[in-house]
Amino acid sequence: MAKIPLRLLFTRALIEVPFVFFAVLMPFFGKGDQVSFGPFNLYEEGLIAAAGILIKGTLGVLTAITLSTSTTAREILRGLEKLKLPTLMVQIASFMLRYINVVNDEMERMKVARESRGFNATGIKHWKVLATAAGALFIRSYERGERVHLAMLSRGYEGVLPHDEPPKLSKEIWFTALSLPILAATILLISLGLSL
Repeated sequence: MAKIPLRLLFTRALIEVPFVFFAVLMPFFGKGDQVSFGPFNLYEEGLIAAAGILIKGTLGVLTAITLSTSTTAREILRGLEKLKLPTLMVQIASFMLRYINVVNDEMERMKVARESRGFNATGIKHWKVLATAAGALFIRSYERGERVHLAMLSRGYEGVLPHDEPPKLSKEIWFTALSLPILAATILLISLGLSL
């Protein structure tokens, strides 16, 4: 459904590699019954824990990748609103996403201005200059936020952003969306059955 290229999916899934290394080590530690695998004696409890970490981690990473590549930030915020996240938090996140680039550009301009005057932060002695720059950036951002808020109030803003009509979802989309939670629940039930 999301039509994510496999190469993109694979490269983004590499974030899971540290957890895979941790999971590979788990069968060597534990207590209880041991299983021989070639020259190694592995703990059964460690194998089950490693499988759980790998499966849950992979499902979580793949779900996050699918969500982030197939859904815009605005759609995610709309979904959070429908999940009854407090409106104020959704509004703050919405404005943060909208203005983060503006603040980043302002920070970049301040950095260029410092460097054009020969400033190069090399140690603790320069922290005062950097702290002053951070304070100036905060004040500029705060003032810009006040101006934007006043402009929005003058245009009739009442604390709620306008909504678009939600798209109609097909049965295929519902099936795909429910397949991962069903798979996760199945794995959970199997792992609970193994641990009893």
